[in-house]
Amino acid sequence: MAAEDEKSTSSNSDASHNAQGDARNQEKSDGIALPSHVAGSGSLDRLVDTARDYARAAASDNTLKAYAKDWAHFARWCRMKGVEPLPPSSEMIGLYLADLASGSGPSPSQWASRPLSVSTIDRRLSGLAWNYAQRGFTLDRKNRHIATVLAGIKRKHARPPVQKEAILAEDILAMIAALPYDLRGLRDRAILLIGYAGGLRRSEIVSLDVHKDDTPDSGGWIEIFDKGVVLTLNAKTGWREVEIGRGSKDQTCPVHALEQWLHFARIDFGPVFVGTSRDGKRASDKRLNDKHVARLIKRTVLDAGIRSDLPEKDRLAMFSGHSLRAGLASSAEVDERYVQKQLGHASAEMTRRYQRRRDRFRVNLTKAAGL
Repeated sequence: MAAEDEKSTSSNSDASHNAQGDARNQEKSDGIALPSHVAGSGSLDRLVDTARDYARAAASDNTLKAYAKDWAHFARWCRMKGVEPLPPSSEMIGLYLADLASGSGPSPSQWASRPLSVSTIDRRLSGLAWNYAQRGFTLDRKNRHIATVLAGIKRKHARPPVQKEAILAEDILAMIAALPYDLRGLRDRAILLIGYAGGLRRSEIVSLDVHKDDTPDSGGWIEIFDKGVVLTLNAKTGWREVEIGRGSKDQTCPVHALEQWLHFARIDFGPVFVGTSRDGKRASDKRLNDKHVARLIKRTVLDAGIRSDLPEKDRLAMFSGHSLRAGLASSAEVDERYVQKQLGHASAEMTRRYQRRRDRFRVNLTKAAGL
């Protein structure tokens, strides 16, 4: 059935040439190995492999991919400068950060000369620290060659974060109305409504299984009740439950949309959201990639005519997978604590970052203080 979707060694030179390998395949660069004075055996070697699997599971696939790209980028920069990436050099990493911030590299055909944002540079540094740790090194981010350069970059270039537009209640209704009523449309409608009502990350949506432990790559499972559905998620911040109640009518109810998709796709085991045949009439057994959610949001934003006053390019750039989470945070007229719990945030401050519109002066400390 056609579906719609889809080891670092001890030597420095080998580390450079292998830098672009996927982080999950860098089995000798993860720091998990037998001590040099211990002879290997079948059972010990198997335990090493098991420990490596657990070590790789400490971060999500997307995080590992980002860290692998960070290392490849830095290793290439080192080769262009005639130095080796191992062992870590605080002086060279400080120069690397300065290069990223200033965009002073060679021509665009050889190197991306566009200055990077402070948040991206910070993320790159975290990726390098992680990669060095897997190779048995420690990167001291407090070293003056790194810390002072980074502080200067933040002081000079820091800007408020660019936030994606929230998908509000009227937007999500227009988006699901633009979807067809074939099998693919039923699935995409369920994805949008469950993602919106649950305030879910796109990776959380596609990682769901029908039951607990259905598949090895499961990120959670669903339980449907008369009054709603409970999602148990192995999320970014750990295990949590997300409760989604039934809506006021079937046409816009996320639970009803989920039930319809599961029924007509004949899914009673394994991944909840899977690919479909090219004609959109048959479900496959292959789990959707989280990129499908981002593409779905962008496509339905255009189809529904949301922000049609802007050019298509700008509209596409305004919305992403996080638009669903921001939409729930911005639209739900309930106590902020409930929104914080639904999104799985550790602090109310983080939840407020997702609220694109709210009554900022509902609590008036000026009047409360007697003024």
